[in-house]
Amino acid sequence: MALFEAHHLHKRFGDQVVLEDISLRFEENCLSGIMGPNGAGKTTCFNVLTGRYKPNRGKVLFAGEDITGLPPRRIARKGIARSFQTMNLFDEYTALDNVVLALPRVRTRGFEMLHNLGANREARDEAAAVLARIGLRGQETSLAGDLSYGQRRALEIGIAVAAEPRLLFLDEPTAGLGTEATVALAELIQTLRRDITIVVIEHDMKFLFGLADHIFVIHWGQVIAEGSPAQLRVNPWVQRSNLGELA
Repeated sequence: MALFEAHHLHKRFGDQVVLEDISLRFEENCLSGIMGPNGAGKTTCFNVLTGRYKPNRGKVLFAGEDITGLPPRRIARKGIARSFQTMNLFDEYTALDNVVLALPRVRTRGFEMLHNLGANREARDEAAAVLARIGLRGQETSLAGDLSYGQRRALEIGIAVAAEPRLLFLDEPTAGLGTEATVALAELIQTLRRDITIVVIEHDMKFLFGLADHIFVIHWGQVIAEGSPAQLRVNPWVQRSNLGELA
């Protein structure tokens, strides 16, 4: 049994069918990918998998437990974290405080900790270790809004990692990054995958093919191909599409 499974997902908005009979599986200790052209249904699929949207039909399982339709907060508590294509940071807080707020020990105390972020030395040391892990050592006191775009991307991933997830979803992590920052991000993800099962939805096929163990190709709201990067490179459909050139 895979760590995370989706069976026959169907999602529509009014009369528009966006996902039709989508089935996916993500193995533990692997890096999986979801790719496809714009408008293929990738983001909607991602949002269904992480609880932002409830499917009209189908089932989602995490570690054998049915989590279909649970709200994102409850899904997160079960050990699933995600980043977003549009970053969600507290720009007026330091990088360290952004991570502190994501720590489980702080989240359980809510507003009590929000008003006194500097009081818990143990939590701040833990957050500093997360920043070091994602390559932001020395940026502890920098405001999130003052960081470079690539550093902000790393910080967002660090916030997700601070929640101590068993499974991490990354939504278009290379969006807006230049070549150098993309290389740094790939190195970061390679480091994180040693301890966390990761699923990446990504438009940069070269980036995804260089990282993933297994990739699902979505088009027209359906899975039209899957396999390792090597298998997809010789897949007839992928070869006939512009995805083949990118891959």
